[in-house]
Formats: sequence, structure tokens, C-alpha cells
Amino acid sequence: MTETTIASKAAPVRFEGVSKVFGKDVVAVDNINLHVEAGKLVTLLGPSGCGKTTTLRMIAGLEMATSGRILIGDRDVTKLPATDRDVSMVFQSYALFPHMSVLENVMYGLTFSGFDKHESRSRAVHGLDLVGLKGFDNRLPSELSGGQQQRVAVARALVLEPQVLLFDEPLSNLDAKLRRQVREDIRAIQQDLGLTVVYVTHDQEEALAVSDEIVVMRNAAIAQIGSPRKLYDAPVDRFVADFIGEANLINCTILSVEGGLAKIEIEGYQHSLPSRDLTPGPATLAVRPSRILIGTDAGIPAKVAKATYVGVRMEYTLAGAFGQVFAVQDDVDDPLEIGSQVKMAFAERGPVLLPEG
Repeated sequence: MTETTIASKAAPVRFEGVSKVFGKDVVAVDNINLHVEAGKLVTLLGPSGCGKTTTLRMIAGLEMATSGRILIGDRDVTKLPATDRDVSMVFQSYALFPHMSVLENVMYGLTFSGFDKHESRSRAVHGLDLVGLKGFDNRLPSELSGGQQQRVAVARALVLEPQVLLFDEPLSNLDAKLRRQVREDIRAIQQDLGLTVVYVTHDQEEALAVSDEIVVMRNAAIAQIGSPRKLYDAPVDRFVADFIGEANLINCTILSVEGGLAKIEIEGYQHSLPSRDLTPGPATLAVRPSRILIGTDAGIPAKVAKATYVGVRMEYTLAGAFGQVFAVQDDVDDPLEIGSQVKMAFAERGPVLLPEG
């Protein structure tokens, strides 16, 4: 098994009007269209019950679509069982056999795929090397850290040389520091080998960190598809704005629109930004916590309602006639006092008007 062999097998995935209904009327996925390019990592992101895991399981063949078509490469796999789809899945629980060594765990799928013992061992050793576990062959899963167990699960999936590699909440059992390390490992492996990966998570930061493209799902449907930066900077509605990276939603008034720029006003404070085809009148502004400027000479009157030190930054809740907003500042040496009166303004780039609807 070589890196070029794995990369050359990467295939696109396409959903054409796919729905999944459980029982008579429980719609888990509602008429979605989706294209995952070969060699890209695409994340399905959304709250519990939005349909992301069901979508992943339909790619794997663990659930069958009620209607529509699913294609992997040029092949229609809609009706094919999981064993005939040439995909591998890394589960949330890792699903390692506790009585088998690391090497035996990685070899397990190969022996059932018709490879002889010598070839299976050779592929398994190479797979462990790819995920940074060279020399761990004879250890038991219980002798590994959570991150190392996750890498074993990835190696076991990789050695089967799948056209598509699927991850179902792969980091949810790890602590915060280890999650960051393992997500970097997964991203590096995917990019090095050119794998097609579909990745499910409910963690927004995780999705932003690993993805080429993010599919935000809500109520069994797709709310928005785009690159991490596009979704962060130009959310299509309130749900996406609030779900991706936390946003303050503030009522404002659009005073005028000229040349694609809108001039907005909040309590006498004015700011210009892209109009996004909106017209003068009431509107909603989405502002990230890091884009709120505190202590400016001109701005919106506010009071510091809460102040929290989290090590690398200060977190503030600001209250005013506009309601409450959450803001962050890097200055931890001279924090604002709770109850102090301040002026609040916005960074030149970052605030975004939300389209209606």
C-alpha cells in the first residue's frame, strides 16, 4: 500500500434529492442535494437531531435512503449494502477489540477482505506508520491514550484504501487539549493522502479547524454550505450566524444604501458595511465577540455587566438599550470593572447584515 494508491482511489460523493423517513412520518433528512469533491474534507455540522449522522450513515450504507440517489464516484450506490460501497468509517467509540494487539486490530478488516496474512501485516504496519504509531504493534488498546486509540481506529480504516473515509464525532471522547492535537492529526493525514473525508461533529470550532467545506444542517435540511471563512463572515441567516462561531444579534436601522454599502445606525452610532441586497429600514446585525471594540471615544453607551478572566483574554457581557452582547479583549492586565460605563463600537471589518427570512 502506498500513499499514491490511497490518494488515487479518492472519489466524490453526490446526493441528489435524498430523503430519509423513519416509520410513517419522522423525516430525518429532507430532500438534500450535496456534492463532496474528491480529496476534500467536508464536515456535516449542526445541533442534535438535525440529520447529520443519518446523512453520514446513508453514505456508509448503514441506513438506506427513502428517496433520491447517492453516488460515490460514477457509481449509484443508493441500494447497495455497506459491504459493497468501498467506504470506511471511524466511529465515536473507536470500536477496538480489547483482547487484540494494536497490529491485530488494524489487520482485522484486511483479513476479512481476502488479503493473506503477510499482505495484511505489511499493510497494517504501514498504516500505523502513517498515523504516527510505528513501534506500537504489540500494545493492547488499554495501554494507549485516548488519542492513540483514535489513531489506531484511523489506521484500521485507512489500510482498506477506501474511496471515502467517514468520521462520526471522532473527538467527542477526548479532553480539550487532546481534541486539538487529534483533529490536527486527522487533517494532516487527510491532506497528505488526498483522501475524500466526510466528517460529522456538533462542535463549531472543530468544524472550522479541519474543513475544506462545511455543511450546516438544521431540521433535516441544509441551511448553508461554504468554506469556514465564508460561513463565518457571511452567514445566510440568524441560525447560521449564531451557530457558527457565536454571534451577537443586534437590531439596527439601515439609513441608506449606496454602491452596495449600507449605512446603519444603533442609538446614534453609525457604521458602514456591505448591504447584502437589503434596503433601508429595520434590520439585524451579526457581530462576532472579537469584532466589538470597547472604550472608544464614540460609540454605543453600555455598562459592563460581567467580566471573566480566562487566561489568554478577558470576556465581557455588555448591557445597554440594545440588550446584551458578549465581547472579548486581549488586554488581561488592565481589565474593565463590573458596573463601569463604556462606549462600544465595531471593527471596520466583521459585522454583517443578515438577509431577511
